[in-house]
Amino acid sequence: MKFVTFDANGQERLGVLDSKRGILDLKKASASLPGDMISFIEAGDAALAEAKKVVGAAPDNAWIPLQGVKLYAPIPHPRKNIFCIGRNYKAHIEEGARARNLPVKFPPVPEIFSKPFTTVIGHEANVKRHAKNTNQLDYEVELGVVIGKTTLDVPADKAFDHVFGYTIFNDVTAREKQAAHGQWFKGKSFDTFGPMGPCIVTKDEFGDASGHRLTLRVNGETRQDSNTSDLLFGVPAIIESVCASLTLHAGDVIATGTPSGVALGMTPQKFLNTGDVMEAEIDGIGILRNKIAE
Repeated sequence: MKFVTFDANGQERLGVLDSKRGILDLKKASASLPGDMISFIEAGDAALAEAKKVVGAAPDNAWIPLQGVKLYAPIPHPRKNIFCIGRNYKAHIEEGARARNLPVKFPPVPEIFSKPFTTVIGHEANVKRHAKNTNQLDYEVELGVVIGKTTLDVPADKAFDHVFGYTIFNDVTAREKQAAHGQWFKGKSFDTFGPMGPCIVTKDEFGDASGHRLTLRVNGETRQDSNTSDLLFGVPAIIESVCASLTLHAGDVIATGTPSGVALGMTPQKFLNTGDVMEAEIDGIGILRNKIAE
């Protein structure tokens, strides 16, 4: 199933997305279901089973046509920072080292940083240009993992038991700020630098997290084109590393890293500017589209 948070007369509503029928407002369809994404995830298997039952019984006229509906980030108000994994595709590590004239060195463990909740925006929302603070605006398509329940010290072989589903994340970055501060937080944490969406796909529908193509296009030009099977550290290893002595909760999001093809690694470098349109796509999830605006 695919879940979204959508706008209904100025209110954020939880819905199920169907490419043919549109969006089903879950709270209207069943008063027993939670009305927001985090509460729904926290409600566990019982809520998911009820949602499946409701979707199966919903008449055609209960569905809202998708055209014209505003989608928020599926989790529009994360309770924590977004957990992020840096340098997690080999070719991306190599291109980053070349761009900075550094030797190539693969990390022995996942490199973890975070982005504040103020970065998060949804599908079709504008990413601010922030021209006074960056001339090196970059993109990074990533598979986002949505945690399904309290997770602490979970080994890799049990990690998928703690996953609710997957989404698309675009780790927008101000490259010179990333370099100047000696760590990644500031350069990746400007307001609107965390597009997420358009939906969350449940783990049963998405299947194995490995083997999904992910791409990113700028104004129709393909810049990134890879596969999640090329992750240096896969989803189970990432979860095991992040939750070691650090409790994760339902609705927490982990962005798993980006492949090669970022603007920083291009010759010549093609950084983003006002008016550019990014389309981040992952097979099995959809397309997350955002425009750069002042």
